Amino acid sequence: MKHSYIIIDDDPNSVLKTKAIADGFRELQYLGAAGDYDTAVDLILEVNPAIVFLEINPVDPSTNLSLQLINELHRYLKTVPKIIITANNTELALEAIKYEVFDYFIKPINVSGFRKALRKFEKSTILSLDPVKSSFVISPEHPVALPKIESSEESQIAVAQEVSSQEVTEVLHPQADMQEIVKDTAGAPAKEVSLEEIKVKEEKPLIICVKSYGDYRFIEAKDICYLQADNNSTDIHLYNGEMITAFKTLKHFEGVLTSPFVRIHNSYIVNIDYVSRIHTGNAVCYIKNTTIKLPFSKSYKENVDSIINSITTGNYLEI
Repeated sequence: MKHSYIIIDDDPNSVLKTKAIADGFRELQYLGAAGDYDTAVDLILEVNPAIVFLEINPVDPSTNLSLQLINELHRYLKTVPKIIITANNTELALEAIKYEVFDYFIKPINVSGFRKALRKFEKSTILSLDPVKSSFVISPEHPVALPKIESSEESQIAVAQEVSSQEVTEVLHPQADMQEIVKDTAGAPAKEVSLEEIKVKEEKPLIICVKSYGDYRFIEAKDICYLQADNNSTDIHLYNGEMITAFKTLKHFEGVLTSPFVRIHNSYIVNIDYVSRIHTGNAVCYIKNTTIKLPFSKSYKENVDSIINSITTGNYLEI
């Protein structure tokens, strides 16, 4: 699918540089450029691009390029394009957040930052979660009220069975609530409901929420191929090729993620379920259905050995 874009910048050289980087991504389609406020508004209304690269620190102040252009678009468009700011500094970054811009680039724009913004854009275009479904977190310290149901004790047990075994373990008291005696509404003999019966229900998958300025992105942990350190942030790479940036260190994720996630390098954590090959001579791991090779370091050799042991345990044939 092609994503159309335009460039709004009064510096022709800057326009060429931005376009040169964008040309490296086949999913992007260039629709034109504008160098001043009025021409920019007219071009957006004419071609209706999906993405607008907007310079807000123009070389020539008379071009009137600024964040005010976004307000002008809201006057005419029901859905405003995703605005990616391009600027020489961060002076207007906080102001840009108030305008709900999609991203903020500091010139010169680099390919890595461009790729992250594009993947984030593609993620935002995916259909939102089913509004009928909802999620909630239960903890002993901060209990959350369950949805209102009929007051019968059987109905309460039905709700408890919908909660994952992990959540139930957190809510129930260690001794008194391990087993619960319940009488049905017909006055039948007491029915003993054990924790094991509740655990029969399939556990809910781990959902990771990446939150940024009110933007909640929900990721199923099983969809993550690997995580890559990027200074004080972490790039989360999914099986479908998408990449999402979380403003947490890789060390943070190492501490909160358990099996099948294993750290193999100072810069990488890999999901064992997506490892297709391990070459100990070249010290690399291969990711399934891709050409991606992740290096592993000697300091994490034991972790790599544990990956091999995990894969070779069970239904396994070596030839």
